[in-house]
Amino acid sequence: MGSRWSSEEERQPLLGPGLGPGLGASWRSREAAAALPAAVPGPGRVYGRRWLVLLLFSLLAFVQGLVWNTWGPIQNSARQAYGFSSWDIALLVLWGPIGFLPCFAFMWLLDKRGLRITVLLTSFLMVLGTGLRCIPISDLMLKRRLIHGGQMLNGLAGPTVMNAAPFLSTTWFSADERATATAIASMLSYLGGACAFLVGPLVVPAPNGTSPFLTAESSRAHIKDRIEAVLYAEFGVVCLIFSATLAYFPPRPPLPPSVAAASQRLSYRRSVCRLLSNFRFLMIALAYAIPLGVFAGWSGVLDLILTPAHVSQVDAGWIGFWSIVGGCVVGIAMARFADFIRGMLKLILLLLFSGATLSSTWFTLTCLNSITHLPLTTVTLYASCILLGVFLNSSVPIFFELFVETVYPVPEGITCGVVTFLSNIFMGVLLFFLTFYHTELSWFNWCLPGSCLLSLLLILCFRESYDRLYLDVVVSV
Repeated sequence: MGSRWSSEEERQPLLGPGLGPGLGASWRSREAAAALPAAVPGPGRVYGRRWLVLLLFSLLAFVQGLVWNTWGPIQNSARQAYGFSSWDIALLVLWGPIGFLPCFAFMWLLDKRGLRITVLLTSFLMVLGTGLRCIPISDLMLKRRLIHGGQMLNGLAGPTVMNAAPFLSTTWFSADERATATAIASMLSYLGGACAFLVGPLVVPAPNGTSPFLTAESSRAHIKDRIEAVLYAEFGVVCLIFSATLAYFPPRPPLPPSVAAASQRLSYRRSVCRLLSNFRFLMIALAYAIPLGVFAGWSGVLDLILTPAHVSQVDAGWIGFWSIVGGCVVGIAMARFADFIRGMLKLILLLLFSGATLSSTWFTLTCLNSITHLPLTTVTLYASCILLGVFLNSSVPIFFELFVETVYPVPEGITCGVVTFLSNIFMGVLLFFLTFYHTELSWFNWCLPGSCLLSLLLILCFRESYDRLYLDVVVSV
């Protein structure tokens, strides 16, 4: 089954369309009623292989984030080894958001051809990208172009690893495991980016960290060899994941795990039109895209923001690392809680963004200690920044689940694709702006509490609905 491609027949619902007995009048939307299957053979069936599918997808997402953030933590070493300029370093990071420009093509592929074909194409792009970076060429100009090409191809893998998590969880997991599976699959990409802060500096020495007995040319060659060791290792891991995915990554289980997994969905065109005309969806999409886009840009220049507070670049990197790791752990824990206590996604987001607003305000006022007289210490900076990252990063899988519930029966991949496209475009524009206007960043601190407060108000005014959950709970009983 693992080597069989997803066909049009596979995309058809396993159960016929129609309304269940006595349930048509209870539906909240006409589209949701049309998705209700007529005959439901029990509550659905789950297979142990779902964890293997989740593991392969999560590893792919982890490595994609790791490859994307290869150069940021070792930028000084990369400058000396390959002659990168400041613009080159910025562009290597920007290839991530740029890779979301063809996001709608990957959404179409996921909707038409299924999960297996999309994941295989994504992993193959990563093989090509990491392979380009490993081609041994002495010409530094051509080498830099190959590295940029590799980062661009890896960026093209971003739409799948960021968007397909809810689609995978619906396809393979039961209703009481979906949020947890979504959290694991979506958080591993963030964790990969965080681990790059450990892998790069541990393997690649800083320009002033090489042996004092080495000449300048020998030092450059030594740094270059260590960077290439990292590139070859990442290439090998990506090839291994691609081989495992090619060998076994079924498009869907033999029987659906829930009623929602067996129901019909809207077409691609109708789905996009439905999303862009749904005011509630646009409201919650902005609540997601604005604060997370601002936070991504703020994290990229965190070392510059903390320089006036006499925080070193190493400490700033550790703050970013622990905020992402903490966000992944809390995000998975919150998702597991949401699986146990259903219908509480809005409340969870309100709690998370209340904490994010308070943490960002605490950080901003601490940086203005000459006016506020708040203690400016390493502990307070660490605590406020890490708490902010934990609250914001852990909200991602909760948002994804709420998006899908809000616009069901729009396919999960299309829903999350539109949202992440908006978020990455916003982040890309912000990073591009900061690349040229980074001399004065004190104003940027105020953008954080402002965006978190705006998101909190949007979530507060948002009217939640759980059409997909209603389908699973009521029809399965």
